[in-house]
Amino acid sequence: MKARARQYDVPDSDVPGLALRVNLDGSKTWTVRYRHGRRQRRMKIGHYPGMGLAAARKRARTELRKVDDGVDPAALKRERRNAETVGDLAKLYIAEYAKPRKRSWKDDDRMLEAEVLPQWAHRPAREITRRDVRALVDEIARHGFPIMANRVRALLSKLFAFAIGQDIVDANPVTGVPRPGVERARDRVLTDDEIRTFWTALDAQPLAMRAFYRLRLITAQRGGEVANMRWADVDLAGGWWTIPAADSKNGLAHRVPLTAPALELLTALRAAARKDATFVLEGARSKRLRAAALRAAADEGAKLHDFQPHDLRRTAATGMASAGVPRFVIGRVLNHADAGVTAVYDRASYDSEKRTALETWARRLAAILADERPADVIPFARA
Repeated sequence: MKARARQYDVPDSDVPGLALRVNLDGSKTWTVRYRHGRRQRRMKIGHYPGMGLAAARKRARTELRKVDDGVDPAALKRERRNAETVGDLAKLYIAEYAKPRKRSWKDDDRMLEAEVLPQWAHRPAREITRRDVRALVDEIARHGFPIMANRVRALLSKLFAFAIGQDIVDANPVTGVPRPGVERARDRVLTDDEIRTFWTALDAQPLAMRAFYRLRLITAQRGGEVANMRWADVDLAGGWWTIPAADSKNGLAHRVPLTAPALELLTALRAAARKDATFVLEGARSKRLRAAALRAAADEGAKLHDFQPHDLRRTAATGMASAGVPRFVIGRVLNHADAGVTAVYDRASYDSEKRTALETWARRLAAILADERPADVIPFARA
């Protein structure tokens, strides 16, 4: 059979105007033909086999509906490609992809705001190269945050995959960029000397920043949950902080007992806050500023090596365990989801046990900061 000497189209029998264009090199492209005004137009809508027939028909119908509304889809596509900045793309990604599909969309939003947009907000998305991506994530890793660098790389890959689907870019610049951080299960726990060093180093930080890291160590809660703490969820008189399900990583509401050192910090924050303040730690909501404060504190005396913020939560959990707190109670303090069958029926919040556990840890932490012997600390007592 004689090969064709030029590209040709295979029209679709279902959607008028849709065709599969077969190019000279054998590649295949979906196109849709339409009339806008007096002109015949043709627009590429995807590549085969990446886009199958069903998806091509759906996309063609979408574009043809635009024509019915008086819009020229090809011209709109060109305008978007020329005008879309990374800042515009980020807003579109959060609104049209992340919010509808991801419970953790706020994490994506914060990561873009803190790590990506300061450098790229005004750059056209189609001009971002693989070298740009590598430079950005490598810089984060060099500052001592290799795992965050991996997270940023993964988010950028999703962002540009979304952009391809929106016809904003033709290729994903993250493809081929290696992960800068080697991820492994961490078991880093601060020693007593390191706890004292870190606690003392925080004295040089503003009140909100100081309170953010100390509350993480005192309460053993996640960084994002501490950063999102609202005054409406804090009961200073009763000594409770309620983390709403919407702010909890596992989607479960959680009551956190506030021990004396936590209440002392929160009382100072309340006295310094505006009357209409929503967030408890308004001065420590920026991830970039928190990272800078952490580096300053971790570098104090060059005594803290390979240190990450989540190590504070692990240190608190380990401290409770060493004082005899049962593992299942520590799990309740940490708000770990229970995958067991009985968890469906066991709705007890274990408030009493959690308070006893955190008070035990508060006594242990006070002894560490005072450089007292462990024997001076009253061990965990079951309620």
